[in-house]
Amino acid sequence: MTKRIAVERHEWTALGVSFAYFFCVLAAYYIVRPVREQLSAAVGSTQLPIFFLATFLATLLLTPVFGMLAARWRRSRFVPAVYLFFLGCVLLFIPLFQMQDVIGAKVLGSVFFVWVSVFNLFVVAVFWSFMADIFDTGQARRLFPIIAVGGALGAIVGPYMTGALVHRIGVSGLLVMSALFLAVCIGCILFLSEWSRRHPVDGDTTRGERVIGGSILAGIIGTLRDPLLRRMAVLTLLAELVGTVIYAFQVDFIGAQFPTRELRIEFASKLDLCTNLLQILLQTTLTRAILVRSGPAAALLLDGVIKTVMLAGLALIGGEWIILVALVTRAAGYGVFKPAADTIYTQIGAEGRYKGKGFIDTAVWRLSDLATTSGITLLRGLGMGVGHIALLTAGIAGAMAWLGWRVARAGEFKGANPQPDVNRPA
Repeated sequence: MTKRIAVERHEWTALGVSFAYFFCVLAAYYIVRPVREQLSAAVGSTQLPIFFLATFLATLLLTPVFGMLAARWRRSRFVPAVYLFFLGCVLLFIPLFQMQDVIGAKVLGSVFFVWVSVFNLFVVAVFWSFMADIFDTGQARRLFPIIAVGGALGAIVGPYMTGALVHRIGVSGLLVMSALFLAVCIGCILFLSEWSRRHPVDGDTTRGERVIGGSILAGIIGTLRDPLLRRMAVLTLLAELVGTVIYAFQVDFIGAQFPTRELRIEFASKLDLCTNLLQILLQTTLTRAILVRSGPAAALLLDGVIKTVMLAGLALIGGEWIILVALVTRAAGYGVFKPAADTIYTQIGAEGRYKGKGFIDTAVWRLSDLATTSGITLLRGLGMGVGHIALLTAGIAGAMAWLGWRVARAGEFKGANPQPDVNRPA
């Protein structure tokens, strides 16, 4: 068992750079996330369908562009280009915030909410696709939970820096800092691409130079055709549905309890900090051991059970339970669900990893957000309160636990007899 858990000598450098890479990804995101969160709390959950509709439409517009680049560019160019694009967008927001009085806080705030949401989806989706491309299945089970801790640490440093520096350097200064973290990400990508060339998966030395290929809509088509990707799409949709219900309750709670922007940002930063500390604890003491010993099926089952229990508690105890529910379920989502789910993608070919996973982690994710927030508004209009909606969501979380178990077992079965990668030269 010790040998299976240990990091091999040639993996240490790649593990450290991957750790730093994910640290910078989430630090860049969490520097700006509290600003987005206070906008949500200011308008209330009734406006979330509008925000998520705009985010979903933006995602749909960007997904074909994402697919086109993946179809035409080598991995060694495609992945850095994605980060360079978002780095440029961060810098473009600096003069926009300086003209906030002219543009208007509501308009700028809405655009910023959409951009931060899209930014988070694409940079994280590309990160895990890249990880699944340079490491094999055995390495993924051993190394992904450790790499995920790097992201959790970034998610602690990011909100801490935001709360500590926002009054000193303002929003413009925070955006510059976020851009600097993204620049470090690009350097990590270039290093890992070279490491992958020297330590190829399955002996394929041309992996990083291959064009992923396929059409710009291959992510959608591949997801519909591949049974494993199709099930992963449903699993992701259910997982995000549960998370969005809890997020909507959290938004209303923060908006009711904290009347000013500064207080909302401060509380959101503290909630992020506590959540990610618990996430690290889960990853270092539980998730890695489960993945190594039992595989992703057990981890996905555990995540679903945690969410079912917490939502049932919310239904029984009431609204004052919501912050604890939000803290625990989000920590489980990123500390247990994500590392386990991303391990499954190592069983899928390059096109599925980048395009299929990219489609699932972006368009499917945001479709779930839109449908869920609209559904909450409808249920409230029918007279359902927090307890009734929480109980209904607890049932969905239970179904998610069962589906996660089935999907992961299907992925392991497929991994025993992997399908040929059509993009790999004979």
